[in-house]
Parts: sequence; structure tokens; C-alpha cells
Amino acid sequence: MISQSFIQDLLNRVDIVDVIERDVPLKKAGANYTACCPFHSEKTPSFTVTPTKQFYHCFGCGAHGSAIGFMMEYGGLSFVEAVKDLAARVGMQMPVQESELRPGIPDPGSQFRSSEGSLRKTKNSFQDLLEAMNIAAQFYREQLKHSKSAIAYLKKRGLTGETAVRFGIGYAPSGWQSLEEAFPDFAGKSPTSPLVEAGLVIESDDGKRYDRFRDRIMFPILNLKGMIVGFGGRVLEHGEPKYLNSPETPLFEKGRELYNLFAARRAIREAGRVIVVEGYMDVVALSQHGIEYVVAALGTATTPYHVQKLLRQTDNVVFCFDGDNAGRKAAWRALEDTLAQLVDGKNVGFLFLPEGEDPDSYVRNFGKEAFEGLLKQTLPLSIFLFRELSARVDLSTSEGRAKLVQDAKPLLARVAAPGLALMLLKRLAEISGATQNELEGLLKIRRVSSYPSRERVERAPRPQPASPYRWLMQILLYDPSYIRKMERDLLTEGREYPEEMAVLTALVEFIDSHPHLAENTAIPSAITYFHDSPHRTLLQKAESETLMWDSDIDLEAEFAGALARLREMKRKQRMTKLHNKSLSALTPEEKLELQRLAVP
Repeated sequence: MISQSFIQDLLNRVDIVDVIERDVPLKKAGANYTACCPFHSEKTPSFTVTPTKQFYHCFGCGAHGSAIGFMMEYGGLSFVEAVKDLAARVGMQMPVQESELRPGIPDPGSQFRSSEGSLRKTKNSFQDLLEAMNIAAQFYREQLKHSKSAIAYLKKRGLTGETAVRFGIGYAPSGWQSLEEAFPDFAGKSPTSPLVEAGLVIESDDGKRYDRFRDRIMFPILNLKGMIVGFGGRVLEHGEPKYLNSPETPLFEKGRELYNLFAARRAIREAGRVIVVEGYMDVVALSQHGIEYVVAALGTATTPYHVQKLLRQTDNVVFCFDGDNAGRKAAWRALEDTLAQLVDGKNVGFLFLPEGEDPDSYVRNFGKEAFEGLLKQTLPLSIFLFRELSARVDLSTSEGRAKLVQDAKPLLARVAAPGLALMLLKRLAEISGATQNELEGLLKIRRVSSYPSRERVERAPRPQPASPYRWLMQILLYDPSYIRKMERDLLTEGREYPEEMAVLTALVEFIDSHPHLAENTAIPSAITYFHDSPHRTLLQKAESETLMWDSDIDLEAEFAGALARLREMKRKQRMTKLHNKSLSALTPEEKLELQRLAVP
């Protein structure tokens, strides 16, 4: 048995969007995310992920559940396996029952806590790999204190000791087996050494092992949960590669992580924007000078997943590149990966620094105010797009303008934001000399402006559920705090809707026995707590219906209406029961009750 409190804590730490995005590319759609359903074949997306409620639902096949449910359905895991997998991802230790441990066998949940003590030799879990990263990070930080060359290099780059500590910067010594020598027990001799699996130590074909990072400044990479999942190592002076990153591991996918995003989240929200730079030192230098809303890609081009993560944090993203050809090529790749991720109301811009400068050198030479002043020169995506396309053709000729239209076609086809797509099409018409109608026909792009606006569509009244029990189910799943206003005496046996009454009763009893749920805005997903219950199907249906609710819904009125309908139903049921008795069989109390019930 896994306690409900553990499951609740786990789901509070897990982001269902991150869980599903590992396997299914998601697109932002208002407050939710959509995709083609991974559980059945479809061309039009009907699979919806709701981050505020932390569940997914497919309107096509009915698939529905929490992060745990997705792991079970998509990964083919059992409930316990899914919980263990997610717990390992976020560094939670699974509770182990005494009866599950055999005498003489150490607790498999026990973890290494001292570099000097003996270590548990268990099969590597997500937690084992995280522990390996923590060990390495501590080792690298200690080594930095004793390396004159590494300290001299950081001082030369203008870094203070305080900054080095804040970013957890360390140093990997030049020895070939420094990590294994420092932690021989943890390294182990088996092929499943955590240091090897975590990418810190390389094992050659002949079984020899050596440290991946040697004689490098080490930058720990944290995921959005604040856990160290990888490292970036920079050479001290000259050498190739200039930056060496952790390989792909069960912890780390460089195409999905961004350096400093975890630490920068608050600064990004306060500034209302994020700056994306190319190097770790750029991030550290800008932060040291008070520009903390900055992140970096991890030695790779910006990916759609990077853009998705950033646009969840802020409405304004600025890509900052060197002003040379390499910088412009990198900016163009970022633009291509951004087009499909944009939604109307989000802004992406491109800032190019003066020739010969990078963010690190510029902020050190000219300071914070000068660098933030450069942000006024940021090119909006639309301007950068057509400036680059126009520079590749001769706009004074018909052939050049035709080439411009053809070059723009695949890029405009990627744009999912209807408002932006319309503006880009109009701008292309201005530059090319063609009309918007001509371009729509030529490029086979549907007229975006022909879609009915949300404002012109009258919202139909929300249909009320046939049963007040189902109505109350929806409200409690949407906001469990309404349990405090629930009238339990109405949950008595009745002939109408017996199944729905039983499910509502079970849901009320569950929330009553777990009062902390009433402090949250929603139960993460009913399937999580009723995964093996006969009530599961009906709860899933009720929960999926709340996807259609928006922030304007008047929950007080909904709850009052549901209770009023339930009271009226109970009144009629009671009257029918009393009328079925003969008048002489009624007690004086029942006669008075019948009189009261006759007046609604």
C-alpha cells in the first residue's frame, strides 16, 4: 500500500506537462496544451493537458488521468511502478513497509550520506543518479578551493567568490580517475556504476574507466525541480571542445534543459522577460552585474522544447547573439524553432551585440545600464524574419520578389498563432507587391481573418448535468474546498441516480478523510485515488467535463444551484414516500412533515 499523502505530495511536485512532453510534443492552447492523442490515431488534436488541474483528457477516445495515469497507460506500467518512476524523477524516497524488507537485506531506499562511509550497492535508480551528481558537484566545489589555476582563471574573467558559490561553480582536476579515486565505494566495480550511468565517468570497450571532465571549470545544470541533472565543463584557456556537456542520460536531455532557468524564474517574472544567451559565462557575468533574468542553451541550438519552457515563464523572450555571421545563423535557427510555438500575445525578439562583443565582455566593459539599454534595439521576430529573407533576394526584380514569397511560404506555414500569421501575411504582401488575396491563393494559406472571433460567438448557457450528484461531483473535483459547505444529510439513499449518489458519497468520504485536499485548488486527478475502484469511470467522465469550465465560472452559484436541485429532488422523494402511505397510517409528525413539504 502506498499512502494517499505520499501520492498527493508526489503529484504536487510533478508537472504533468513535463511528464507528457517527454513522449508527446505539446502545443500551447490558451491555458492548456494540446496534441494528437498518443492512445489512438487522429489527425486533428483532441488530447488536452490541463496544467492548473494536472490531468489529461482525450475528447476522441476518452483517455483520462493524472501524471501517474499517463505513465500507466502510455508506459504500460503498473500503478506502483508508475509511482516509483515519478518519485525517482523528483528525488522522493518511496516509503517501504517493514514487511517488505527481508532480514539482513539493507533498505533499498537508503541513500549515500557520507563520502567516508560505506555505500549501499543497489541497482541504480533515478535517486542513485541524482546522488552521483550531488557527490560530483560537492567534489568539484572542493577541488576549486585548492586549484590556483582555476581560481586565477575565474578572477581573470571577473567572477567573484560570491558568484562562484551562488552558481555552485567547481573545478574538475586534470587526473584521469579523480572521481573514482575519491569515491571508490560509490563508483563500484560493476557495469552499472552510478558514476558511469550518470555520464561522469566513461567506460571504454576494454573496461577501463576515466573521468569525462578533466581540467575544466564545472557548471552544474539544474532542472526545474532544482536538482542537478548534468554539468557543463569549460576549458581554462585553449583546447577543444571549448565546452563539454554531460551526455544524454536518464537524468539529462540537453535539448530540454536550460542553464539557470531554475534560479532565474523569480527574476524573469519580475522583469517580465527572459534573455537567452549562448554560454554559461555569459549567464554568470550578467547575473553578477544584476541582470538575473537570463538563461542559456546547453551547447546546442535552441529547440522547440526550450521555447515552450520559456514561453510558460514569460510573455517576452529575447534571444541575444553575437553580431557576427555565426550569431546570425544561430538566431535564424532559433527563429525557425520558435514559429510553431508562438501564440498571440507572446513576443520573441532578437538582439545582436556589436561586432567583437559577447554578453560577458559587454557587461564587464560597459555595465548593467548599457547592456539593458541595448535591449531597446531588440528586433521583433517579424522584422528579423523579413529583414533576413529580403537580404537574400533582389527585391527590385520580379524574380527576386517571387523568390521571397517562396522562401517565406514554409515559414509562414509553421505559424500557429492566427493573429501573428495574419500580420506576417500582410507584411509579405507589402514587400512583394502582391495582394493578400493573391498570396493566400498562391501559398495555399487559409485566410486567418475569416475565422470567427471569440467575441462574435455568443456563449451558449452551460448545460446543467442531469443529476445533481454529478453536478456536485464536478464542483468538488474542480475545487475541493466546497466540501466545507457540503450538506451530508442530503447524501441519503434514494431511488434516482443510485450509482452517481454512491460515487459522490465515496468522493465526499475521501476528501473528508484527507482534509489537506480542501486546501488545494483541485484534486490532481480522481483516477489517481480511485485507480482500482469501480467508481473510476464515472469520476473520470465528471472530471473531464470540467475542462470546458473557464475562469469566469461562478462556483458559488453553481454550488448553490446543485444543492437546490438536490434538496428539491429529496423533497419530492420524501413526499412520494409519505403519499404512498394511507392517511391513517401516518403519524402526527409525518402529517406535519407532509404539510411542510407541500410548500416548496
